[in-house]
Amino acid sequence: MRTDTIFFQLFQTFDSLLFELVGLPPETAAGYRFTSVEIKEKAFRFDGIFIPDSVDKNIWFVEVQFQKRTEFYWEFVGEIFLYLSQYKPEHDWQAVAILAKRNIEPEIPKQFRELLASERIVRIYLDELPENQSLHIELVRLIVAPKRETVALAQRLAGQVGQVDRERMIEFIETVLLYKFPQMSREEVEAMFTLSDLKKTRVYRDAKLEGIREGKLEGKLEGKLEGKLEGEKIGTQRGQVLGRQQALKQVAVRLLTRKFGKVTLKMVKRLDKLSAEQLEELAEAVLDFEKVADLEAWLTSKK
Repeated sequence: MRTDTIFFQLFQTFDSLLFELVGLPPETAAGYRFTSVEIKEKAFRFDGIFIPDSVDKNIWFVEVQFQKRTEFYWEFVGEIFLYLSQYKPEHDWQAVAILAKRNIEPEIPKQFRELLASERIVRIYLDELPENQSLHIELVRLIVAPKRETVALAQRLAGQVGQVDRERMIEFIETVLLYKFPQMSREEVEAMFTLSDLKKTRVYRDAKLEGIREGKLEGKLEGKLEGKLEGEKIGTQRGQVLGRQQALKQVAVRLLTRKFGKVTLKMVKRLDKLSAEQLEELAEAVLDFEKVADLEAWLTSKK
């Protein structure tokens, strides 16, 4: 799963995050709808757009960049003005360039310097985000934190989450961990949260029913009851594989639901046939789908 896919999911789930990143109060997000829009003439696609419900609020364009590209500002500004030309919105606009590090930022073309100097385009450097900010910003820090710091940060975040958003936050933390540590075992993920936290998440419930129950727990139970240590080992390994696959399936279903509004039971059954690697590919491909037929064609190609 690519980083921009993670950010798409993050903005979809926590709609106040963008405004917190640029220093605005979280309630600024009220009345905004986050989406992804393709500029048809050039097949450009923004990482995201926050579209307001009234003309007195700005449209916010978002682009996430984790590698240095000399054409970044040319492309970003080009996408913005193509969008304005194509859709002719009544709203004013601002944009946010989210960069992993300051040292990957390319030279700013002189033609666009005024746009950045006036903060029409705001730059955010993720590695310079201060610590101990809102939980949403701390989630962003979890994505970009060095791997050696990720586990401790995830544990701290899980301990700070309130009851209102607990399920969504724990699920997203788990998603980030699976993204950053694809070889991490289910036990290692579970060890970061209390059992009651995990039982509240859909990812855990489904993984337990589909993977852990049939694999790890069953293997341990049989191994202990029958004295078959090998059964425990095999069951654990099976549970790890199925649990990771089920978590990736849940991510794909959420992305498809947000893209098309509804995912049929028939479609979910087709997802059950995909491997973990194919589910990761699907999570990336969702952003390029324009209609359900695109999804159907993609699934057919994976048979």
